[in-house]
Amino acid sequence: QVQLVESGGGLVHPGGSLRLSCAASGSAVSITTMGWYRQAPGKQREFVATITTGDNTNYADSVKGRFTISRDNAKNTVYLQMLSLKPEDTGVYYCRIRTRLDYIYWGQGTQVTVSS
Repeated sequence: QVQLVESGGGLVHPGGSLRLSCAASGSAVSITTMGWYRQAPGKQREFVATITTGDNTNYADSVKGRFTISRDNAKNTVYLQMLSLKPEDTGVYYCRIRTRLDYIYWGQGTQVTVSS
């Protein structure tokens, strides 16, 4: 069983920044792709960013140039540095991992609110 624990969400003014973290734990977990998704109130969950074991990254157009995804394989942790935050970035942010056996795990979510 794999558990994902997210942290780093909060309330920030427009133009501000936040850094999200997601640590995976579990017996002999072998992670391939790690990523972040978000869900705004009344909307479907959407893709934000992913990073592969080879550090190849992919971003949603809406966050390109403002968000940076990174990972620390020794700690089984993925990060999302968010700069120049906008009110439309508000939502619950979920991390997701894929294992080498192709299982998918989701974190519990962390709230990000961008408001003046």
